[in-house]
Amino acid sequence: MSDTASTPRVRFAPSPTGYLHVGGARTALFNWLFARHFGGTLILRIEDTDFERSSEEMVEGILEGMLWIGLNWDEGPFYQSKRLDLYRETAAKLLASGHAYYCFCTKEELEQRRAEAVAAGRPPMFNRRCRRIDPAVAADRKAAGESCAVRFAVPEDGGATSFDDAVFGKVEFANAEIEDFVLLRSDGIPTYHLSVVADDIDMRLTHIIRGADHISNTPKQVLQYRALGAPMPVFAHVPLILGPDKTRLSKRHGATSVIAYKEMGIVPEAFRNFLALLGWTPGAAGKDADGKDRELFGSEELTRLFSLDGISKSNAVFDNDKLAWFNTEYIRAYDAAKLLPLIEEEWTKAELTPNRTHDEVIATIDLVKPRARNLKDFAIAFRAYFSDDFTYDPAAVTKFLKDDAVRAMLVELVARYESATEFTEASTEQILRAFAEEKGVKAGALINGARVALTGQAVAPSLFAVMVNLGKDRVVKRLTATAAITVPAVSS
Repeated sequence: MSDTASTPRVRFAPSPTGYLHVGGARTALFNWLFARHFGGTLILRIEDTDFERSSEEMVEGILEGMLWIGLNWDEGPFYQSKRLDLYRETAAKLLASGHAYYCFCTKEELEQRRAEAVAAGRPPMFNRRCRRIDPAVAADRKAAGESCAVRFAVPEDGGATSFDDAVFGKVEFANAEIEDFVLLRSDGIPTYHLSVVADDIDMRLTHIIRGADHISNTPKQVLQYRALGAPMPVFAHVPLILGPDKTRLSKRHGATSVIAYKEMGIVPEAFRNFLALLGWTPGAAGKDADGKDRELFGSEELTRLFSLDGISKSNAVFDNDKLAWFNTEYIRAYDAAKLLPLIEEEWTKAELTPNRTHDEVIATIDLVKPRARNLKDFAIAFRAYFSDDFTYDPAAVTKFLKDDAVRAMLVELVARYESATEFTEASTEQILRAFAEEKGVKAGALINGARVALTGQAVAPSLFAVMVNLGKDRVVKRLTATAAITVPAVSS
């Protein structure tokens, strides 16, 4: 099937030996977009045959990460640990057709031969000695209880195994460079090479969209498809994601777990948009009226524009600053009502219970969201807008409220606001500026000081918009408390 197939079947197949990481999430997203674009099917398969390292906790983490980004699946999750019979049956078919054989070499023997090959300057590949054993003799030894693995018999004709990749074009590997790889270990547990092919065939997959680090595995899988007489899927290997230093993305570059970005206060749609553009571009369809490349795409638009043709051959770079930009843009664009459930999660973690009405909360979100860097700001930097239980930034107090005269004037200003007949942005500003002129001081000193007294921060929206948002009673109360704000001691 081609990229224009009407009903593709694709899969995301994570291993639960860790949480959903950025690279896996991008692979899941590309598969999801491809399936949704063509009205196809996305299958979720959990590759959990590494019994020592896999855990249910990691499975839950993977599912949580996918759902947070907004990626649902149509079939599954299927667990490889519950499909062992399929893999053993597939190995039996390959044995019966002569495409696989029993290998009786012990681990110690294999390690010794590899060491000897390295010492002699030869590639440390399996020497295929068990391939020469008569199949009937090998079967008898197996039946007698002798421990053995099952290996695939790679063609020895000196040819090559190739496949057409939807991203990289024709990819070819010399068969002489592919060793007879293990399909079933001696304990009956399948290797990745066998289980992935058996599952992909059984699940009738039409496209395999995965990371470019799997390209070297693909010829081993192509050989199995041919040996089993199964239709070949379309392979599309997507570029790797690198850190800013152009090395493979790792923890030293920051968080790699998707859920860690949720904990940082990233909006899910911002993360999805950012992730989609790591190694993919919408081409001409993604340009604005002036011919410039756009970067902000909603879910429906990404789905409509996505195609394998847009995937780059070059590795992508994960830029945390760029992600932060996406996040601020999405927060600004979100309706306050849509932001509220996300913000409420942050309030719960920060043990903040707003003492504002629902309408006041919505209005306040609209007021402060243009200054938000992430969702956590609504529980920390913007805490004073939603609750009277907030703290003052020591640096802001030191800079704008260390002058006793300013603090005294702010307390004196309270009476002017208490007696005001109206409390609008225009009236609150007029009162403060008239008071400053009367006292012979610059209005800026009182504005900056009042901003800290009301919000605890040095930076905020227009002071007078803040005053109206908080309401007269809170403004009076907080300005009255200015005298009691502690100014940090200056270290000597």
